[in-house]
Amino acid sequence: MILIFSPFLLKGFKMATSDYQHLKLQIVDLIGLSKDAIHIYIGLSLLLLTVIFWGKGRITFTCLIPVFIAALGMEVMDLYDDYYSVGFFRWFNSFHDVVNTSLWPTIIVVLVKLKYIENSKLRL
Repeated sequence: MILIFSPFLLKGFKMATSDYQHLKLQIVDLIGLSKDAIHIYIGLSLLLLTVIFWGKGRITFTCLIPVFIAALGMEVMDLYDDYYSVGFFRWFNSFHDVVNTSLWPTIIVVLVKLKYIENSKLRL
């Protein structure tokens, strides 16, 4: 028999899943991808939608604003849930998720601005 030590068991602590976390788990089950992959897809999708609707087909640094707002917003909710479910903030997990969400959109915009990728107008 293997015993797993948890300080929460000693305090009679019971972890609860918030509605937000429950929704996230349902999305992971529905899509069948890891949480990390979903963060990457969210960031890239937001960049694409922003370029189409806000940037009018042009990739600019302002197109990163919705990506960062979404990444930070999701992590604020995660930190809130962490504090009330496990009793502390999991800063590394949140930093990891923000990087996953915003890294590739940022790289794409920087490569466009450095002219490694051509910024021709997107036509749909």
